[in-house]
Amino acid sequence: MINTLHIKNIGIIDDVTINLNEGFNVLTGETGAGKTLIIESFQILSGGRFSKEMIRNGEKNSFVEASFYLPDFNFEDDMVVVSREININGKNICKINGRLVTVSELKNFMNNIIDIHGQNENQSLLDISTHISLIDDYSGIKMKEIKEKYKDLYEEYQKIKIELNNNYGDDREKQRKLDLLNYQINEIEDAKLKEGEEDDLDSRRKFMMASEKINNNLQEAESQINNTIIDSINVAIKALGKIGEYNEEYSKAEQRLKDAYYEIQEVGRDIEEYFGEVNYDEKEQYEIEERLDLINSLKRKYGNNISEILKYKEEVKKEVFEIQNLDSYILDLKNKLNKTEKSMLDLSKQMHDIRTEFSKELSEKINKELKDLEMKNSNFKVQIDLLDDNKFNANGLDKVEFLISTNIGEEAKPLIKIASGGEMSRIMLAIKNVLAEVDKIPVIIFDEIDTGISGMAANSTGEKMKQISKNHQVLCVTHLASIAAKGDYNYYVSKEVINEKTKTKVKLLNEEEVLKEIARISSGTISDISINHAKELRKMSLKEIA
Repeated sequence: MINTLHIKNIGIIDDVTINLNEGFNVLTGETGAGKTLIIESFQILSGGRFSKEMIRNGEKNSFVEASFYLPDFNFEDDMVVVSREININGKNICKINGRLVTVSELKNFMNNIIDIHGQNENQSLLDISTHISLIDDYSGIKMKEIKEKYKDLYEEYQKIKIELNNNYGDDREKQRKLDLLNYQINEIEDAKLKEGEEDDLDSRRKFMMASEKINNNLQEAESQINNTIIDSINVAIKALGKIGEYNEEYSKAEQRLKDAYYEIQEVGRDIEEYFGEVNYDEKEQYEIEERLDLINSLKRKYGNNISEILKYKEEVKKEVFEIQNLDSYILDLKNKLNKTEKSMLDLSKQMHDIRTEFSKELSEKINKELKDLEMKNSNFKVQIDLLDDNKFNANGLDKVEFLISTNIGEEAKPLIKIASGGEMSRIMLAIKNVLAEVDKIPVIIFDEIDTGISGMAANSTGEKMKQISKNHQVLCVTHLASIAAKGDYNYYVSKEVINEKTKTKVKLLNEEEVLKEIARISSGTISDISINHAKELRKMSLKEIA
């Protein structure tokens, strides 16, 4: 339930705090005092749209905050504080227990907390997806037990289907994958790659492209050795040999030159042999280039180098082996899926039968409520369509929708197509009253849903709201005395002008003040006659409640 609502800078509301209570909370008051703004504040807090024109004149932002006691929502101390601040530049700051959330997250959270109903707002019942949950909750413990079994099977069903898809359960997909993998293996194997091959090819390519330069320089080196260096060294050896007897060091120098002479001769012979190795071959050049292109092409597909390409090939071979040996595993999965589907089908049909049975009971009760609300020609029904056997969803194979015809001879239509806001409000009230014990939304707000009704219908409307308040916290804005008389807590909304600015005030009335407000609503003035009438209404309401 809502404990406290704090509104700041919305319309003529300056700064108002309202402490609400369990049961039936009724708001009445002057026209234009701000009752509608209070309801709009709840809509804003529930993630609804906000126009910057709603920000109080002269202010830069609006702020709405509410504290809730929610024992069924697993919050610490069962307390939750929700707030939304909207700045004049359009920026939103939304929080749940101090944690920043998006407007969408705020809306999703509050959809489970507050249900707002007015001439044009009946949000939860207009959402077709909620209808099947409502009929299931109404159907009781048997449906709950079957649905829990189905839920476990449905989760298993989803897992098996995912596993089949992941393991190429589709034969065409499996063959397509095998063809691709085998092509990749063949492409790599046909290349006959060798570790280190690319470096060797690069070296040979560079050597071949530099062959002319190498030959020219080898020729120059060989020419210098044979035509100049060898002859010069030979002359030097003979010269030192002539004077060796005079100094031992001359003889040593002669020997060193002889060693160098023989070494240089050897180098010269090596250089002559190199000439034979540096023959440019255009065909070989083409083959090297072609081979490197092939390797680069494979690198683009399968790895950064030959080592990675060969590793990829082994991995692909392993995957091919796994796919080729999946048949028995796939067969087991398909058998398991078939068995699970049969069990799900059985439970789905059981759920369908239970829904069909209880939908008749629910329709009868709602139609009785509608007659009490002076909609005697209306006919409410629950339409349940059984889908094809292979279209399982989280709720089985049923599509459920609430339909109604409001006049004799008219075809039943979805709730969302009901034109009259007044009719929609009473239809919603009838449904809410029947489903009050199973509807899990803790707070229900009614915004002048009594517009256009009076007499017996008005009294019945008040009784229905009072009945709903036994299982939910109800907040109602009304202009009818017969409804105000049924309030557990009555609030008076008024306005005053301070420093040439209009401000809204909200006051919780005591019993004497409640009687005066009922008298004002019923006759427009407060007199002994209207007070006595108010006492009678209040007395009758208390008797009805008892």
